[in-house]
Amino acid sequence: MRSPVADPADVGVFDRHRRLRRSSALRSLVREHRIDPRSLVLPVFIDARITTPEPITSLPGHSRWPARDAVAIAERAAAVGIGGLLLFGLPDAKDEEGSGARDPLGPVPDALRRIRDSGTEIALIADVCLCEYTSHGHCGVLGPDGRVENDATLPLLADAAAAYAVAGADIVAPSDMMDGRVAAIRAILDRSGHEDTAILAYSAKYASAFYGPFREAAECAPREGDRSSYQMDPPNAREALAEMQSDLDEGADLLMLKPAGPYLDVLARARQRFDVPLAAYQVSGEYASICAAADRGWMDRERAARESVVGIFRAGADVIVTYFALDAAAWLAER
Repeated sequence: MRSPVADPADVGVFDRHRRLRRSSALRSLVREHRIDPRSLVLPVFIDARITTPEPITSLPGHSRWPARDAVAIAERAAAVGIGGLLLFGLPDAKDEEGSGARDPLGPVPDALRRIRDSGTEIALIADVCLCEYTSHGHCGVLGPDGRVENDATLPLLADAAAAYAVAGADIVAPSDMMDGRVAAIRAILDRSGHEDTAILAYSAKYASAFYGPFREAAECAPREGDRSSYQMDPPNAREALAEMQSDLDEGADLLMLKPAGPYLDVLARARQRFDVPLAAYQVSGEYASICAAADRGWMDRERAARESVVGIFRAGADVIVTYFALDAAAWLAER
């Protein structure tokens, strides 16, 4: 039954918030948060074993790239205004210590040199971890008891970061979650004349189920066990802030939260506390979930992707690593 009130004046004064929503132009004019391609980073997988790009089944629209094609993907990203690339490597061979991560001729240094020599204007970020390079798939070296040895891993991570800095990385990004890795990396960079190379610390990296497609893409699933003993426990938020503070104290320039979507509350709390650039990684499982649902007609892919990305910005991110980076830039250009 309709209300007997016929005249809006009869209900008194009320706010008309819809006034600024009634047209696309008005909504755009007063929009609080906007997606800027310059704030997006595209993950790129460089594979030393291939000569042509190989599509990644679990990440539709993405491929593993040979180093010789790295310039092409960098130029494509730069042309649409994307701010940076985050490079991951798949080596020729793996071993127990992940020695390929610090190989100056490895896939990531090779790609970095090629892109840098091409003069492409885009920020180059090198992921620093051992998981893609170890035969056991863990992010550090294993002790006799099969557990990851924190302190024994630190010099290996530092050597890898130094190799990437020499090859031309603007930023090195340790994602291993070992304690003290930022200090170890900062020390070796400063000693080797790379004091201007910045560190983006994966400070709050959770032991998440949303990494599945990435592990297929990078071939880095643990052979035994999982990473819960060094990645963060999902119920914990205060601990994430402590991790971030430690990384800042050790010399990090930017801080990363991973994954982004399930942890927006942590991102918002970090934004309130820290006055440094914050990055958030919209991980492979978040991307693949939207793509899979869209393929089945359950949601609009573009709208869902845009909504998810702007939500991460709204929570406080300055930089977003996302597999939607190329798509988002294209959508924005069309509009």
